[in-house]
Amino acid sequence: MTIKLKRAYEAPAKSDGKRILVERLWPRGVKKEEAALDDWFKDIAPSPALRKWYGHEPEKWPEFQKRYRKELAANSEEVERLRALCVKGIVTFIYAAKDEERNSAVVLRAYLEK
Repeated sequence: MTIKLKRAYEAPAKSDGKRILVERLWPRGVKKEEAALDDWFKDIAPSPALRKWYGHEPEKWPEFQKRYRKELAANSEEVERLRALCVKGIVTFIYAAKDEERNSAVVLRAYLEK
């Protein structure tokens, strides 16, 4: 399983493999044609309440990871649907967050790889 991560604002590349948006909301200012997505997993993203609580505040990162993993565990059908795509070849999770080290796509990839 090879899962790459890429911001929605970066240009698509052939090396991305399948490009999957893993955000609940469409990234601001990104045109659908430019995004070159193969799929959009809205329902696997953190809940609106969790996203709002986290607010990308670095000191909340450890707790955000725990809470998001709980949400993923409760969403096993969608997780398994995504995992099935990931085992077929290279997949790139597309996300919108500015912080490349502390965002939901990082947690999702780690969750699927374990």
